[in-house]
Amino acid sequence: MRVLGIDPGSHVTGWGLVEAVAGGARQVASGVSMPRARAGARRLGELADFLDRLLDEWRPDAVAMERAFMGRNAMSALKLGEVRGALLAVAGRRGIDVVDYPPASVKVAVAGNGRAEKAAVAIGVRHMLGGRHEAGDSTDALAVALCHLLHARHERRLAAGSPGLGAVVAPRRGWRGPRSIAAAPPVPETPVRAALRLRARSVRRTRLA
Repeated sequence: MRVLGIDPGSHVTGWGLVEAVAGGARQVASGVSMPRARAGARRLGELADFLDRLLDEWRPDAVAMERAFMGRNAMSALKLGEVRGALLAVAGRRGIDVVDYPPASVKVAVAGNGRAEKAAVAIGVRHMLGGRHEAGDSTDALAVALCHLLHARHERRLAAGSPGLGAVVAPRRGWRGPRSIAAAPPVPETPVRAALRLRARSVRRTRLA
């Protein structure tokens, strides 16, 4: 399974591609998109064209995007919504479903803490994929892709009725953070379970609203 993670931004949009391998995941490619146009419509057009080229080149099986965070700045939220809309339109035109995750769920999945700082997220990505990953937009996008990979594997195991769930994405040697699902009951809280719980709560709130 190949997942394209996207961390949308009004000025810089990060992207990261990960692929499932035996016992873990590997990084395929990552980077950022910084449209040169200043006008809003042209910037969105450049970003849409960029995503089209990414999908043509890498042909991911799924696209995962970080959900917009509703802060106090309404104008920033509006611009971010426009970016998300442009990206969603490209995927929708191709018939690709896009799954979005709240920032807290992504942080839980890779760092074990829904309030983790960017540096902690980078450390989690580094231990799960290897290599050097500094805090930034492309690393955040890789974290989003890893989050979806974790959820997809977990859901497949649940659908198969597996009585025991082993490690979902194996960490690199020396990493002692919470990166696996318990193999036998009683089952403690884990990053994946916590992320699923946060996502379900967010979905319920959205429906109620």
